[in-house]
Amino acid sequence: MYKHVALLVRQSDMSHEEFVEHWQDTHTPIAKDIEGVVRYQQVLPTEPEHAEFDGLAELYFETLDELHEALGSEGSRDYDPTKEIAAKARQDVDNFLDVARRPRLIGEERIVKDEVDGDTDGLYKHSAFLVRKEGMTHEEFLDHWQNTHTPIAKEIDGVVRYCQVVPTDPDNAEFDGIAELYFDDIEKLYDALGSEGSRDYEATGGKAAEAREDVDNFLAIEERPRFIGRERLVKNTLLKHDGY
Repeated sequence: MYKHVALLVRQSDMSHEEFVEHWQDTHTPIAKDIEGVVRYQQVLPTEPEHAEFDGLAELYFETLDELHEALGSEGSRDYDPTKEIAAKARQDVDNFLDVARRPRLIGEERIVKDEVDGDTDGLYKHSAFLVRKEGMTHEEFLDHWQNTHTPIAKEIDGVVRYCQVVPTDPDNAEFDGIAELYFDDIEKLYDALGSEGSRDYEATGGKAAEAREDVDNFLAIEERPRFIGRERLVKNTLLKHDGY
C-alpha cells in the first residue's frame, strides 16, 4: 500500500483551533474523496502548544501512479493535480496551510507488528520522521533500521502496532523513512518515548532504553522531527485481510 503523509503547518494568521476547524469541516469532506484514495486518516497533536506541526494527513492509494496523479511526485512540497476533486482539494490548501513549510513523504507502508487488526482509530501514535546520520547511505540506513533497530523497537513496552514507511523515491525524499508506533494509552507512550516538544527523549529502561541507545547509531536526532498525536480514521474502503 502506498501512502502520502503530509506534515501540516497552519498559515501564520491562524490559530491552531482555526486550523483544525477548517481542516476537518471544510477540507476533509473534499480530500476524503480524492480520486484513488482508499484510506484517509488524520493525526491531531496531543499537546498542540508543544507540537512541531498542527497535524498529519495520511492518504493511502493502491498504486503509486494513482498517488502521483492525485498528489504529485516525491521531491516537491507543492503539486498541480489535473483530476477534479484532487484539484479542488489543492485549491483549498491555500486557504489554511503554509505549503512552503509543510514537509511530506510518499512511501510504501510495511506493517511490522499489529495487535489491533488494523483498527487504529483513537489510538495514540508516535511518528518519527527519520533522517540518517551523516556518512551513511540510504541503503545502509535501511539495513540498520530494519535489521538491527526494528527487532528492538517493536518490543517496546506498550506498543500495539508498529509500521514503517519507506520512500518510493529516496533520492528526492525529504526523509529516509517514517517509524510509526501506536499505543492505546498516552502515558505508556510518554513513558517509552517522551512527551511532545522535543526531538529527543530519555527512556528509563527496558526495550525503550535499548532502542534509544541504538538510535544514535543511525539517526541524526537534531534533524529528525517527531509528532505525537491521536489518530482519527476518516475513510477506509480496505478489507480486514489487507491489514486494515
